[in-house]
Amino acid sequence: MLNLNRVGYGAMQLAGPGVYGPPADPDNAKAVLRRAVELGVDHLDTSDFYGPHVVNQLIKEALHPYPENLVIVTKIGFRRTPDKAWVPAHEPRQLRDAVHDNLRNLGLDRLQVVNLRLDPAEGPRERDIEREFTALAELREQGLVEHLGLSNATRAQLDQARAIAPVVCVQNMFNIADRRDSELVDHTAEEGIAYVPFFPLGGFGPLQHAALAEVAARHGATERQVALAWLLQRSPNVLLIPGTSSVRHLEENLLARELRLSDQDLTQLDTSG
Repeated sequence: MLNLNRVGYGAMQLAGPGVYGPPADPDNAKAVLRRAVELGVDHLDTSDFYGPHVVNQLIKEALHPYPENLVIVTKIGFRRTPDKAWVPAHEPRQLRDAVHDNLRNLGLDRLQVVNLRLDPAEGPRERDIEREFTALAELREQGLVEHLGLSNATRAQLDQARAIAPVVCVQNMFNIADRRDSELVDHTAEEGIAYVPFFPLGGFGPLQHAALAEVAARHGATERQVALAWLLQRSPNVLLIPGTSSVRHLEENLLARELRLSDQDLTQLDTSG
């Protein structure tokens, strides 16, 4: 497991509407990135299919040359089309091209972490991933990638990938209102693999949970801070990447690092939904 601060930053929201095209205010987007680093964020989650290319280019403009301790995590396995669709791109050639696109747009000689993004819409969730993960392992052997991870993966796919090359992280959907991945959270903790929940605050819709407001009021915190603190206390291998395009919301999210939920809070959050 990489030695990182437990709250990072997810850059997806820095693109335009529908995660497509440039943001309305590129200077604000770059200000968010710089403020994140100022406040101790040492890992960013991004992808060259955000935009496409836009978010990686903003990261480079805002932060390059990068701080020595900054880890940039990217995802490959999809491409964007002019109608803003997300299209799977898992052929070995497409994966190689995606790694080179990320390297170029981020201004890096080597990508620190690359997640293979899977999609259950392609077919059975347990589908074989040997061919594409082997292609990534070869890129790692060539020195273009340092660490590999999986996104939207099952336990069986994680096991299959680990038989090919080491896996340092799994990035799946998980939050206080959607705990379907609980067993995989526990398994990755046992195996020393970081678990990075995407949509920790509910994604494109507001997070719905009955007890958040009451617990937040007890602590003088926001519901978002409580939801993030719950994830941090859920398992020691959880790393967070909450995203926002607002400096104020970024600062509020990072305060979750200091929020400690009591046993009473956790019981209430775990027994009501």
